[in-house]
Amino acid sequence: MATAIATPAPAPSAAPALEPFFEPFALPASNQRELGAPHAVGTVTPLALRPTAELTLQQAIDTVKQLQADKTLTRLLATHGTLLFRGLPINNAEDFSAFAHAFGYRPHEIIGIVVDRPLLAPNVAPANESPKEVEIYNHNESPQVPHAPEYIFFYGHKVPTIGGETPISSSLELFARAQAEIPEFIEKITDKGILSTVTYKVDAQYAGGSTLRQAFGKDIEDGDDDATRRAKIEKQLQRYARGEHTTWEWLDDATLKVTHKLPAVRTQPSTGLPTLFTGLAAYYRRLKANWDNKAVAVQYYGDGTPIAEEHLAKLEQITDEIRVLHKWHRGDVLVYDNIISQHGRQPWGGEQGDRVVQASLFDGEVPGAYNDRPWAQVVQALEG
Repeated sequence: MATAIATPAPAPSAAPALEPFFEPFALPASNQRELGAPHAVGTVTPLALRPTAELTLQQAIDTVKQLQADKTLTRLLATHGTLLFRGLPINNAEDFSAFAHAFGYRPHEIIGIVVDRPLLAPNVAPANESPKEVEIYNHNESPQVPHAPEYIFFYGHKVPTIGGETPISSSLELFARAQAEIPEFIEKITDKGILSTVTYKVDAQYAGGSTLRQAFGKDIEDGDDDATRRAKIEKQLQRYARGEHTTWEWLDDATLKVTHKLPAVRTQPSTGLPTLFTGLAAYYRRLKANWDNKAVAVQYYGDGTPIAEEHLAKLEQITDEIRVLHKWHRGDVLVYDNIISQHGRQPWGGEQGDRVVQASLFDGEVPGAYNDRPWAQVVQALEG
């Protein structure tokens, strides 16, 4: 049975005063919505902010640092899940990097990456290099591995005319709806957790996917023999420090299968509220679409039993009902609190290069556990 945990009241939605720096503004209903329970009444996502006067990039950076002196923006993220900054003079990866680093968070090192993210500027990479026809449905970042970022920054460097929106939805609201509508699923996933198996190969397994070396081979040198390469990869896996809850198997010298037992229900540090930290709806969407990369990451309940399709379909339905699609303007910056807010990517018309969105990932406070099982405790990976 799931461990019973008292649910605290949500924090009030009243935003700290941002003037004279930024002012909130309204977006079309298709791009912004009022969040449901457990969010306080009147809380919207994303909270859209624009400067009250024209700013240089350095002035924008200084403003963010001033607001973050008492964690004003961090508190807003914990309340709204996602912030939109519009009207700032951000024109390239270097500008974006400087703005994102102004928040004062620690850059996130991805261990076990499943997509190709070449470095463009300090802690900045393409958001996703998959073909434009591929939908990436709502998910929390890195739910299939133990070590996930807390904050995700996206910058719209080039935006398409048709499509290409970035979805936004609340993981807190998703949990509350699922608990009310499919309580048996919440009970099972809380009690059993998720068994996530990810297969890595020397070569990318689909367009935009990562290689084994990109995932775990940061210390590999071109002259290393097979035994040395394998030892260096396993050293990276050991940084997860999860004992029996993270295991791996070499299928051959070119293929590694990694299995994690993970909590899909975690808690927001500032409130203790449960959040459904998952990519299960996106996983189900891939299975239905029969995409080539569906076998790269496979998910079951933590005891190895399959998750009922009707429950996956219900998660998809709820997500469709609670999400909005952010229509990009050139220079927009979206900031997600990854613990409580999900993102994705819609297909777009035109050419592949008509949409260029860059990403920057950062660590923050580690989410809490929703039960007392050893596999449910989330920790940052060891330095290495």
